[in-house]
Amino acid sequence: MLVKWTRCTVVDRRGFERGQRKWTGLLGEPGFRGQGGGWSRRRPEVAHVFGFWESRAFYDSFMAREHDRVAASQSGTYKDIETKLFVHRFDVKTGFEPGFTDADVVRVAHCEVHEERVEHFALMQRRVWNPAMAGSPGMVRGVFAEAPGHEFLVLSMWQSAAERGKYRADRLERLSLQAQTETDVAALSGDVVQLDQGWTV
Repeated sequence: MLVKWTRCTVVDRRGFERGQRKWTGLLGEPGFRGQGGGWSRRRPEVAHVFGFWESRAFYDSFMAREHDRVAASQSGTYKDIETKLFVHRFDVKTGFEPGFTDADVVRVAHCEVHEERVEHFALMQRRVWNPAMAGSPGMVRGVFAEAPGHEFLVLSMWQSAAERGKYRADRLERLSLQAQTETDVAALSGDVVQLDQGWTV
């Protein structure tokens, strides 16, 4: 499964939201699995969109045919757009499905990992981070995905920001030490996204 993450700074919020609702045109596209997104809880002008496709071939076909027509409705409503593609490596919790209707927030973590630490980083995600997140009340599901250049994306879906906050306060520092995260990771950025159900496809 291909995971697409788009992040942009919005200059016309109402226009952007109106255009975002037009992405329902993705329904029926061969290989399309789901899309959702919302606004950063830290920077209200930043929007995140997460899309899921069965394969890169299906995604490339859509990009070549229909993408520009659908995207035109949002032209001029944003700046500083960045899109990254990742390949699903494993689920966080079990049975990942790209649905957004039963979650309120998504935590996105983007990690650039030292080349010689890639396998250790992935192993610690499986053995340390995944069980901790999966066992946390309010954690719905998630995905661990990889891109060329030792980049990883961890998406975790939560029933509420409050539930995610409890997990964060209780365990983050201890888990990070256990997983040797500082040794593995060259750069880490992240955000907490308040989902807008009107963007769900």
